[in-house]
Amino acid sequence: MEKRLTKGNEAIVKAAVLAGARAYYGYPITPASEIAEAAALYFPRAGGVFIQAESEVAAINMVYGSASAGVRCLSASSGPGISLMQEGFSYLSGAELPCVVADIMRAGPGLGNIAPEQGDYHQVVKGGGHGNYRTLVLAPASVQEMADLTTLAFDLADRYRNPVVLLADGATGQMMEPVEFAAPRPVPAPAEWCVTGTPETRHNVIKSIFLEPELQEKFVRKLEAKYLEAERTETRAECWRTDDAEVVLIGYGIVGRILKAVVEMARTAGIRAGLLRPITLYPFPVGQIRAAARHAKAFVAVELSNGQMVDDVRLALGGSRPVEFFGRVGGMVPTAEEVLEFVERKLGAVAGEVLVHV
Repeated sequence: MEKRLTKGNEAIVKAAVLAGARAYYGYPITPASEIAEAAALYFPRAGGVFIQAESEVAAINMVYGSASAGVRCLSASSGPGISLMQEGFSYLSGAELPCVVADIMRAGPGLGNIAPEQGDYHQVVKGGGHGNYRTLVLAPASVQEMADLTTLAFDLADRYRNPVVLLADGATGQMMEPVEFAAPRPVPAPAEWCVTGTPETRHNVIKSIFLEPELQEKFVRKLEAKYLEAERTETRAECWRTDDAEVVLIGYGIVGRILKAVVEMARTAGIRAGLLRPITLYPFPVGQIRAAARHAKAFVAVELSNGQMVDDVRLALGGSRPVEFFGRVGGMVPTAEEVLEFVERKLGAVAGEVLVHV
């Protein structure tokens, strides 16, 4: 198929429709508004439903209803709206309902501004709602990945009967790049557990309540087993020039693209640097990070936040390697030169032990 110049936000919608999604519920918010705009155009054309809900709270509960009936559903928002959806995420996870939600991150806290940031990591990756649940989280770094990972998100949502979040920053949502979309798929038939209003499904009950503590614990253990299976089989990361890297830079989304330039500049300067870009933020690519640590002497986490993903990097390494952190906030995006200067300044003092010059 030929490539088409597409905005990141629009790529999500087109990929969702091609993947068989037929319901969109959401409320527009910058920098995610183009998702609702495109959904209003493409979902009805495909015979689906678009509803601009009165709030993000209403939108996520509409997703709950449609997902219960076996419809592939999409919603989207940005930081403040995602905050309002957190109770819904907990209910969707507790009812084991598949759906996909895109979070196009803006600066915070509060209303913040509409510039790109990565400050939603904790509330999305760690589960900002109540209870013992997880959402699977994918982090695209290009418009092509906005499309590809949307397709993957729907497959993972159905496979694990769980919400999947596409976590991208405002820059990735707003940029335009050539995209090759996957071939259209048939709309999936409702699964046997769905409630579709027929006599055959009347006995099905979609719920997240277990009043008996023993039953609640049994159910939570079932969810835990599902998440452990995802951790074993679904981790994804891009490892670039890490085979001989003694300093590994870690960043997701748009930051990963900046770090590729940093790696090139560092190697030109004689520093063996490499990039590890997490594609799944949950499950986090612990195995890939530990594999890089077999020869790497130090790691540098770079984020558009004041330090959130860096906690998971440090947990993955368990203190076996030093982990430095560099972050910009408020919608400020670092240049490759800034990051390289930080690497040289922080790690250059122990160049003989950490930075190997080639």
